[in-house]
Amino acid sequence: MRERTQVGLAAARARGRVGGRVGGRPRKMTANKVRQAKKVRDGGMAQTEIAEILGVGRTTLYRHLK
Repeated sequence: MRERTQVGLAAARARGRVGGRVGGRPRKMTANKVRQAKKVRDGGMAQTEIAEILGVGRTTLYRHLK
């Protein structure tokens, strides 16, 4: 069963991102959100407020802005 699963996952990856499947949880912080967060932070807004506005946790925001 494990071998068949690995073969199936490899085949899905080979089909690419558009038509294929990529495993794992979807990212909460997109590149656009990171750009917005940096811009607002440079404007002086607190990171806690930024995290609340973007709908992510403070830790997630800190990780992407370090």
